[in-house]
Amino acid sequence: MASEEGRPAQPKSILRGHKAQVHAAAFVRENERLMTGDADGFVVAWDLTIMRPRAVWQAHANSILGIAGWAPDRLITHGRDNKLVVWKFAAGDEARLSTKLPLDPSPEPRPQPWILYILDVNTMNFCSFSHCPASPDSGAASSEILVAVPNTLASEAIDIFHLPSQARRHTVKLGEKNGMVMALSLFHLGQSLTLVAGYENGLALVAQLDDHGGWTVKYQATCHTQPVLSLDVSPARDFFLTSSADAIIAKHPLPPPSSPSAGPQEELHRQTPQPPPPPPPQPNPPSAAATTASTPAPKSLLTAALATTTTNNSTKNPTAATTTTTTTNPPTPQPVQTENQIRTQPLQVRNTRHAGQQALRIRSDGRVFATAGWDARVRVYAARTLAEVAVLKWHAAGCYAAAFADVVLEGEGEGVADRDPRVRGQDGATEGESEGGGDGAAAAEVVVSRAAPVPRLVEMSVREKRVRQARTAHWLAAGSKDGKVSLWDVF
Repeated sequence: MASEEGRPAQPKSILRGHKAQVHAAAFVRENERLMTGDADGFVVAWDLTIMRPRAVWQAHANSILGIAGWAPDRLITHGRDNKLVVWKFAAGDEARLSTKLPLDPSPEPRPQPWILYILDVNTMNFCSFSHCPASPDSGAASSEILVAVPNTLASEAIDIFHLPSQARRHTVKLGEKNGMVMALSLFHLGQSLTLVAGYENGLALVAQLDDHGGWTVKYQATCHTQPVLSLDVSPARDFFLTSSADAIIAKHPLPPPSSPSAGPQEELHRQTPQPPPPPPPQPNPPSAAATTASTPAPKSLLTAALATTTTNNSTKNPTAATTTTTTTNPPTPQPVQTENQIRTQPLQVRNTRHAGQQALRIRSDGRVFATAGWDARVRVYAARTLAEVAVLKWHAAGCYAAAFADVVLEGEGEGVADRDPRVRGQDGATEGESEGGGDGAAAAEVVVSRAAPVPRLVEMSVREKRVRQARTAHWLAAGSKDGKVSLWDVF
């Protein structure tokens, strides 16, 4: 993506402070904080209103694999020291924590937030955890969650724990020849607990928990020739994306959500194709005398000829017929996916010609996604077409982490279509490059939403302006092997 003057896009800010490569990043607290974790186990909480650290501590004795927020006052970190830790990390807890960055020498250990829970997990896979509310009816701030991690003994299996009880609820083993689990996503699809997993052999699959406590595979496809590095599920829960050590990005389907009110028998009846209804019974054919009496004879040969022509034209053009009834064959029922029929065809597969794209993340509006590349580039794609929209280059070393801030549509003035003419809005402006095009910049299918006006900026204090900027900016953060974090405001 280039600026209006034709120059390459530049990051809005560079956050320096990590001594080791940055492996994880996540936005929390309505985008006011960016959490980053490095290969030495340090976590830094960046205040995006002033672009300074608010809290620094060593969360793990080894590299950090993943970071995520849980409610406004909790933070989950997953490290290669075989620990998954839940921290009490509210806004008031930052005052007693250190702000000395890992680059700055500190003779004393930095204080840590209060530890709420610790799970002993397997981290040999380099696979980060995934979590979701324990109940499908609970929100993101639920006090109970489920956490999915690779199994402690079998690297191809998956454990699902419940917090705060720390009890293991499920052990999911979906195959022995797929290699290690490399990426996970756990979520509720309707009323069904759904698990998406990517494996070492390039396989991606979807499994759902049934009423009997078993797991049924609904979809599987091997689109990659190398291990799956990352995956992410769309906010609308209608597809998921995978990236790999090869150059392929694949778009996969998700099964339709189950109805909360439909029982097993009702759901089966709803999905099973029903035979067409029998034709209505025909009345007894009238006698010849009655037919002769009810059908008047044509007045002339010309009238009869015109009547025959009208009937033939109506048969050729059914929309013009008013009294003629035509008989058509009923549609052929489509096969229903059963327990033994697993979908195996992806929605789209794109060869990007850039190997080693990881940390794939879909933005909260579901319109674009980004990847962190081993070639030091951060690439942005259109989620609908998988077309490349932007290539962000600033780092000199490979990028390992990427994160999108949640898009806040309220109070936005300038829209996506105003920022880049290649992105089409609701007015139907032309797109740049269509699906399957070249490697250059392409247009994303992005619809701009206009909301109510915000308070006038002259009525806001400097602090309020900074908070608003942090919450509404379309931040994209990228962490690199050089220990730096670049912060972009794109689309």
